[in-house]
Amino acid sequence: MRSWKTPVIAVMMLLAATFALDLNAQVQMSTEQSNTYALICRKLGRGISNAGFGVLEVPIKIMEINFEEGGIPAVTYGTFLGLGYFIARELVGVAEIITFFMPLPGCTMNVNEGGWGYGPIMRPEWIVTPETNAFHIFYPSTRTMDI
Repeated sequence: MRSWKTPVIAVMMLLAATFALDLNAQVQMSTEQSNTYALICRKLGRGISNAGFGVLEVPIKIMEINFEEGGIPAVTYGTFLGLGYFIARELVGVAEIITFFMPLPGCTMNVNEGGWGYGPIMRPEWIVTPETNAFHIFYPSTRTMDI
């Protein structure tokens, strides 16, 4: 029976080697690209956030549909829409965690810009935005409703 540790260690060493080679190349690049590692860290943090808090899509979509169309569509349509976004957010989070060290095509920080980058795969970039900050938890100055 094969141990699961061998493939995991091999993948980790491959990632470390890739990151080290990229680090060496980055030292020789211009200051224009010096924020690449900040974007890599942001991508990893976004992936962890998406994978860990993707379930928040369900109440957020229910709240959005309730605000736009009312209570009955929120309970029915909003719940199913939230579940779909929850699954998508989880898959995108795992993909961003796995590929945090490499740029992806069409993932630039600017929506209108093409090419490869470390930008979000799914928009909005973060689960909770100032527009969906219903209960004054994440963004204290952009509360959308009073309790």
